[in-house]
Amino acid sequence: MKTSNNTIQHFLNFKLALSVGVFWLCAHVVVALTPEDEKRMDEFLKVHLADTITTQDVIHLLELKVSSDDVLKEIGYKASNDPALKFSLSDADTSLLKKAGATDQLIEDMRSPASAVRYLASSTAKVSAAASAAKATEAPAAEFSPSATASPIASESASPAEAPTEKATEPEQSLVSISAGAYVVKRPREWMDDESAFHMLDEKPRTVWASPRGDINEETIVIALPEKTLLKTLEFDNSHVDAQFTGCSAKDITVEMSDTSENDGFQKIADVSLKDREENQRFPVSAEVPGRWVRLTVKNNHNPSDQDNTIELSEFRAFGEQFTHTPLPNISGTYETYFTNSLHLKQEGMSVTGCYEAREGRLEGGIEGRTFKFTYYELNAGKNQEMGVGVMVFSPDGKQLFSLWQGGGRERLILGEKKTDQIGSCPGWKSEVEDQMTKEMEEFGRVRVYGVNFDSDKDIIKEESKPTLDKIVAMLKAKPEWKITIEGHTDSTSTPQHNQGLSERRAASVKSYLVTAGIDGSRLTTAGYGQTKPVAPNDTPIGRAQNRRVELGKL
Repeated sequence: MKTSNNTIQHFLNFKLALSVGVFWLCAHVVVALTPEDEKRMDEFLKVHLADTITTQDVIHLLELKVSSDDVLKEIGYKASNDPALKFSLSDADTSLLKKAGATDQLIEDMRSPASAVRYLASSTAKVSAAASAAKATEAPAAEFSPSATASPIASESASPAEAPTEKATEPEQSLVSISAGAYVVKRPREWMDDESAFHMLDEKPRTVWASPRGDINEETIVIALPEKTLLKTLEFDNSHVDAQFTGCSAKDITVEMSDTSENDGFQKIADVSLKDREENQRFPVSAEVPGRWVRLTVKNNHNPSDQDNTIELSEFRAFGEQFTHTPLPNISGTYETYFTNSLHLKQEGMSVTGCYEAREGRLEGGIEGRTFKFTYYELNAGKNQEMGVGVMVFSPDGKQLFSLWQGGGRERLILGEKKTDQIGSCPGWKSEVEDQMTKEMEEFGRVRVYGVNFDSDKDIIKEESKPTLDKIVAMLKAKPEWKITIEGHTDSTSTPQHNQGLSERRAASVKSYLVTAGIDGSRLTTAGYGQTKPVAPNDTPIGRAQNRRVELGKL
């Protein structure tokens, strides 16, 4: 089988397997190394065999087309051998990293290499577990030779003939996740906002809730659900807790449900005892109780004798059945947050525009399910414009918001409270969706459109998306000289081949709508990019939602 661009990826998979003592060839892939492949491999090995790793090394690996994920594993490998490893990232360094293709997560973890160590440990554990499972079911592997590499799972490098054509199954939705509309209405004591209880619901095991240092008393968390729900299975992760505190991971937890209020009517559905530093710990409930509120009582950690310790928990997930599916209420209004000061949002159909007074910020995006996903623009400390992406979710009563903003090499967790249903304004801000799209097309030559939603794994435009499409029609009629490209983008749930075709068909569906609405088809071209241009990691539902989008580019 011929391959070129994925040679380093195959090598990294095999190196990772060897690093945990696993010799597994469940897929015996013969790779014909070209001279270019060999040169790239040599360059990678120079970095891997060196005693340390520098920012320039990271940029060099990215330029060799090594993924940010695998660069992060390499940093973790180096940091595990050198705990003093640090990167001093200037604005220029960050710019060069982004130009080379670094994700925001990679840049963030370069500022804290210990996070990369935990990520490497998690990755190797997953490879080891997968290898053990495969070893029990597969025939003996072929003998390894320099022309063969290990591929423990069906990878993106599979040829079109080998790749499945059907849509891969979407990971099971946790009904207590932020992406499902769950919201922490009673927070426990927290070390800091970056270790908030909201992180237990973000489906990112590398983020944690942590109690303040020295506070290892019983803690209570209440989670409001958007729908009446019956939970049947509970799942916890405590594998990514802080390594400097022995036994800090949460141990004994009582889980209760209420259909009355966040204060009363709770009935116990489970008592669980977690193992120390282990992910995906799954438990059936002991009683099935429908409700709208979940209460966790975290009783202790694994080292209660250390009074200078903390209690930490990475993730809480739960699965079962939602009895209703209520659309997110209109989110228009003015909110107050410590970061943006006044945040003004206006929703039209599934499209949302907004502005905030701090940093002369503005944002635009769209609603998908219970999530508002958006692109924001603001002035940084140097008064230069900075762009990023984010998501917001709202408490079931619509009075509070939780949001994650990713940009400038960092992630910000921002909480807010609704002050009024009046939208308000900012100097120079035009709240109309059409005006905002026009402004971005004029300034940047393109606009990311999040208010266009499709049926799952189809190119059928949902009825809720038509107000957003009508705004695009109005913009193009007001600018008859413009010609545009309509781009379709997907998440990585299925195979690259499947996603490529899906993105092309979705772009064509948007063009068809615009032509039917009176736009000359000669002004419109389409392009599909599948999963190749993500704006967020694809490892969580929130990230995947950000990556499913339509973009318009001016020709």
